[in-house]
Amino acid sequence: MEWVPLIMFVVVCLVLLSGYPVAFVLGGTALLFAAAGMVTGTFNPADLTFVPNRLFGIIDNTTLMAVPLFVFMGVMLEKSRVAEKLLASMGQLFGGLPGGMGVAIILVGALLAASTGIVGATVVTMGLLSLPTMLRQGYQPQLSTGLICATGTLGQIIPPSIALVLLGDVLANAYQEAQLKQGLWSLDTVSVGDLFVGALIPGLILVGLYLLYVVAISLLKPEWAPAFQFRDDEPRGWRPLLGGLIPPLLLIAAVLGSILTGKATPTEAAGVGAFGSLLLAAGNRHLNGQILGQVVRATSRVTAMVFMILIGASLFSLVFRGFGGEEAVHALFESLPGGVIGATLLVMLLIFLLGFILDFIEITFVVVPIVGPVLLAMGLDPIWLGVMIALNLQTSFLTPPFGFALFYLRGVAPPEVKTTQIYQGVIPFIIIQLLMLGILALFPELATWLPDQLYG
Repeated sequence: MEWVPLIMFVVVCLVLLSGYPVAFVLGGTALLFAAAGMVTGTFNPADLTFVPNRLFGIIDNTTLMAVPLFVFMGVMLEKSRVAEKLLASMGQLFGGLPGGMGVAIILVGALLAASTGIVGATVVTMGLLSLPTMLRQGYQPQLSTGLICATGTLGQIIPPSIALVLLGDVLANAYQEAQLKQGLWSLDTVSVGDLFVGALIPGLILVGLYLLYVVAISLLKPEWAPAFQFRDDEPRGWRPLLGGLIPPLLLIAAVLGSILTGKATPTEAAGVGAFGSLLLAAGNRHLNGQILGQVVRATSRVTAMVFMILIGASLFSLVFRGFGGEEAVHALFESLPGGVIGATLLVMLLIFLLGFILDFIEITFVVVPIVGPVLLAMGLDPIWLGVMIALNLQTSFLTPPFGFALFYLRGVAPPEVKTTQIYQGVIPFIIIQLLMLGILALFPELATWLPDQLYG
């Protein structure tokens, strides 16, 4: 019956294409297969008795408390116009140079990624604020749209990222399972903080590669990225510049600094970030009952979605394993040519393709718990694997024709921007992403060195 888990996985992917809510697809498919298995005698109903323990584990998981706090922080910063002031400041700083607006977009995108960690919010915000201006200043549409999509997806890899929070929690469980499978037991584990620290250097290198590309384009094709022409009514001088830069930088330093120095856990740092976003909103005079209500409602919707998917994925995982799915995956990986390298390549290709139809939340909760323990038992480093998965998902978010970032930007782009131009614009950044994946595959120390230095 080793083919039953494969059929389960295929059925889930097909039903998801119908647009039905992910959480109910996962849970409903699992229950239907469990019922059919009980009728045919191929599924032990006692496996379903573990569901209450799984649900209690979700409720009792303090790490997952960081999710609503980081979402609150990101939505509050979006509503308080911090991004708008930050973009104006960066435009003033670099815009007068050829390609300077592109450089400003990348730096603002990186700072927003470190502030919000929400890909959709960053792409939409940057698309609304900067794309019309870039087009008006003579920037090539392909370069403009590619820049915005690529920098928007930095929220997947630059901490504090919600994707890294969820990946860190899932990989911690997968690491413990891998140790038990090998007959090992130790207090060593992987945490969300480890994944934050491990993603920092690859994320910064990726930002550097984006900057190199924009600088090269501005030198080779100056007509694609002309110098910015400021209007007389735009604020100039040091006061608006510092006013737009310093507050978000202080917030990022407070959140990431408390994690890197070990002063706070990611959940505690998320609380600091949420409170800091309230202070920034109040300082910008964009904190009132209406805005606070909008932020709370948006945070509640996202948090409810995440935890409902987690519940459905937990049920799916139990039934999948009840049918012997984990053993089937392990046997498949063992039979692949190339051993652990071949298994890793297959998983990365699968995650990349699933990124076209599934969000990172579903992939994290459905795919990673299935393949993670097997890969980690084969000797992979959990921090390196987590960063590779995050980079891989970021790449699939950019890839035409189904990349989520492309849909986000298409929804807010001016009518004169063609969809084909958006697709063409992201191709150089997809190449950069693949280059970064290759670099990290060849040099795993880029993800593991800093956590080893900080935490031993």
